[in-house]
Amino acid sequence: MIPRYTGAEIGAIWTDQNRYSIWLDVEILACEAMNKLGMVPAADLNRIKKRAKFSVKRIDAIEKKVNHDVIAFLTNVAEHVGPSSRYIHRGLTSSDILDTAQAVQMCQAMDILIKDTKAVIRAAASKAKKYKYTPMMGRSHGIHAEPITFGLKMALMYDEFGRNLKRLQAAREIMTVGQLSGAVGTHAHLDPFVEKYVCKKLRLKPASISTQILQRDRHAEYLTALAITAASVERWAVEFRHLQRTEVHEVEEYFGSKQKGSSAMPHKKNPITGEKLTGLARLIRGNSVAALENVALWHERDISHSSVERVILPDSTIALDHMLTNLTKLVKNMRVFPKRMMQNIESMHGLIHSQQVLILLTDKGMLREKAYRIVQESAMKTWETGEELKSLLLKDKDVLKLISSKELDKLFDINLHFTDVDRTFKVLGL
Repeated sequence: MIPRYTGAEIGAIWTDQNRYSIWLDVEILACEAMNKLGMVPAADLNRIKKRAKFSVKRIDAIEKKVNHDVIAFLTNVAEHVGPSSRYIHRGLTSSDILDTAQAVQMCQAMDILIKDTKAVIRAAASKAKKYKYTPMMGRSHGIHAEPITFGLKMALMYDEFGRNLKRLQAAREIMTVGQLSGAVGTHAHLDPFVEKYVCKKLRLKPASISTQILQRDRHAEYLTALAITAASVERWAVEFRHLQRTEVHEVEEYFGSKQKGSSAMPHKKNPITGEKLTGLARLIRGNSVAALENVALWHERDISHSSVERVILPDSTIALDHMLTNLTKLVKNMRVFPKRMMQNIESMHGLIHSQQVLILLTDKGMLREKAYRIVQESAMKTWETGEELKSLLLKDKDVLKLISSKELDKLFDINLHFTDVDRTFKVLGL
């Protein structure tokens, strides 16, 4: 059984060395299968397995002459194997090797991305638990709304990347497919047993049906899963960037003791990691569109998808690996300022409790339209003057007819906003 890629660097998956190694595995396994069918003599199979090897440099030199990468590869392998090489690639077409090997590479890359995503989930879970009850402003339209906790915000991140994990796992499954079906997918010159045998050894499933290639809706789904995950990275990068703004300053990216923020202004500490992640997400989104464009090919195959995939598959998987790794570091190391969060809450002078007053007034029998108008009038004065909302409401006769000062005190208890925190964490398994 061919082992999975176990290297630390995702970029190595897309090197010529790894690609040709998988091509060679496919060719040798096909010979093994044909040997079992009595099509390749045992002596020749043994020579192939013993002698088959390649040189990237030599393949490049041959390709310059023949202008065909698979032929260059086969020519170089034949130089090592000798006469027994006549059995290599028997009944196969280039895409049998290309698509099957590429599926292995895509699964290898996805295994790393899945591992990366699990790391993000763990980092978010850790922060969610630590700051489970740390109050902060919730914002809608960028404006202070009602309090949440920083733990709830991080729990939301934990939940979102849980969905991304499922998407990536599903995308891996859709690409765990190989095919060795010949020039137009009919198995006219190759027994389907060969396809089944090779795919099983590579831990792939044989395609139920193929043309000369695997259909590119699979690849589009794979790239789309990467793009959605990248969009989630961007969503949280933007969140943390906003929270680091000077006038907010509730969290901050880690800033090293020797780090510099600006060539002109020594005081600057910029959210550069979040900004980089935001930019890279745009790249992967664009690549997913290219993958969708690749779905529509001519008849049983054309080559218009090939040049695109040579760029978008390595670039997208490598970029997302970088993004997920750096998002994990950002979350693990970011500074959180609970005091500043509370200061931002207090700067609202009680406005965050306006809905509780509105609800109680209606519960006491006041028409909602009137109750809304009364609370809003006091709220607008608070915005303009900075006077506490509760103080203004205590001056309103219509309010005091229905709500006592003690009841009003209870309405302005911040903990009323956090009664559902425990249940939410339990639902999420945190």
